[in-house]
Amino acid sequence: MYKEKIEAIRPEFEKALNYALQKTMSIRTGRANPALIENTLVDVFGSKMPIKQLASISVAGPKQLRVEPWDKSYIEPIARAIQANTSLSPTSDSNGVWINMPELTEEVRKDMIRSVGQIDDGAKQTIRKYRDEAWSAIQKMEKDGLISEDDKFRGKEELQKVVESYNQKIDNLIQGKKKELEV
Repeated sequence: MYKEKIEAIRPEFEKALNYALQKTMSIRTGRANPALIENTLVDVFGSKMPIKQLASISVAGPKQLRVEPWDKSYIEPIARAIQANTSLSPTSDSNGVWINMPELTEEVRKDMIRSVGQIDDGAKQTIRKYRDEAWSAIQKMEKDGLISEDDKFRGKEELQKVVESYNQKIDNLIQGKKKELEV
């Protein structure tokens, strides 16, 4: 029965991991990555839409992105949105938008490493919160006589193994991003 509680909390752990993944992907490391701009909102025809719904985004080189809108009338709004919402400077031509990745200064790298640390803390804090909820539910099950004391402690061990697994995945993600920033 305690296994059901652990399995019920697993999707919340996945959300925390995906949060960390999405946030770290959006941090600029000096390399071209479509995730840096794909969710930038563009004002077209009175509504805001992410670039990824208006255009294809490709890596044109190690430090260059290419955005090719499906409708050429979106070129200027996309360029304006990128200019206004990121620290990048796009240039446009008749077929799309070019984005060159500037070199990162040491100060900017340190700020980004600090941001990555905050993402790490936020994701792990979420995991701790849901771990505590699951553990409380398991303790309540034992108190209500639904499971034995031995099952309660087996549940605690199993829950801790799942938590450690997700923490390790987050650590690997964060360490990888920090290495990219330190280069």
